[in-house]
Amino acid sequence: MTRAAAPAKINLALVVGPRREHGRHEIATLIQRVDLCDRVTVTRGRELGVNGFAADTIVHAALNALAEATGAEAAWQARIEKMIPVAAGLGGGSSDAATALRLANATLEAPLPPDGLHDLARGLGSDVPFFLAAGPQLATGDGTTLKPVDLPQDYVVLLALPHDACKESTAAVYARFAGAAGFEDRRDRVAAIAATGVRPRDLAALPRNDLASSPLAAELEALGAFRSDVSGAGPTVYALFHHRAAAEEAARRMRSRARVWITIPAWYG
Repeated sequence: MTRAAAPAKINLALVVGPRREHGRHEIATLIQRVDLCDRVTVTRGRELGVNGFAADTIVHAALNALAEATGAEAAWQARIEKMIPVAAGLGGGSSDAATALRLANATLEAPLPPDGLHDLARGLGSDVPFFLAAGPQLATGDGTTLKPVDLPQDYVVLLALPHDACKESTAAVYARFAGAAGFEDRRDRVAAIAATGVRPRDLAALPRNDLASSPLAAELEALGAFRSDVSGAGPTVYALFHHRAAAEEAARRMRSRARVWITIPAWYG
C-alpha cells in the first residue's frame, strides 16, 4: 500500500489570451500549492476501483490511461479521502489524479519515466502536470508548459469559499470568456514578477484574474491581506497575509458568509 497527500493549489495570477488551434485558450498562470490536502491511497489489486469519493471520474481515468500507456493490467484499488472542496478552483481533482498516477506508476516493474508521466498527465487536464513537479510553477501555453520559479513562501493563506457560490464548470467559464486586450503585456508582467519577486509583498503587483472576480477580494485586502484574488475559475478567493493573527481575524469576520481555511504554502504533497 502506498499513500500520499494530494495538496490544493491557488492561482496567484491567471491571465487569459486567445483561443489556440486545439481549442484551448493561451494562458499564463502562477501556481502555488497550499497545505490543505486530500489523501490518496493506491494498492495493486484484482481490478480497477476508486473508493471514498463517489463523484470521482478523473482518478479512474488516470489509472486507466496509465495501464494503457504501460501495457499493465488496470488492477489498482485507489481510495480518496476528500478535504479539498469540490469544484472550488483549488485543483483537488487534478491533484488526486496526479498523486494516484505517481503512486500507481511506482508499483510497476517498468514504470513510465517522468517525461512520459507528464505527457500522460497532459491528456487528463491542464492542472494535472503541475502536481507532478515540486514547488511553485509558471504555467504557459495551454497551461501544461511548466517552468519552476523561486517564489517567497513566508506568508499565510486564507481561503474563502462563499456559502452562496454556484460553480460553473471550468470549461463553461473559459467558453464564455471573450478575451481582453493586452494579454501579452499581462503575461510578461506575470513572468517578470515570477522571475524577480523575492518578498511576499512583491506578489501584490501581479495582475488580477482575467476569468473571475469577487467582491470578497477587496474586502479581504481591507482586512489586511497584501494580495487577494479568485483562484482559477473560482469561486474560492484566496488572501495572503504577513501574519497569522491577521488571517485569523479576517477568517472570523468571513465565517458568516463563507467556508474558510487558514493554510500555508506547500512545496510538495
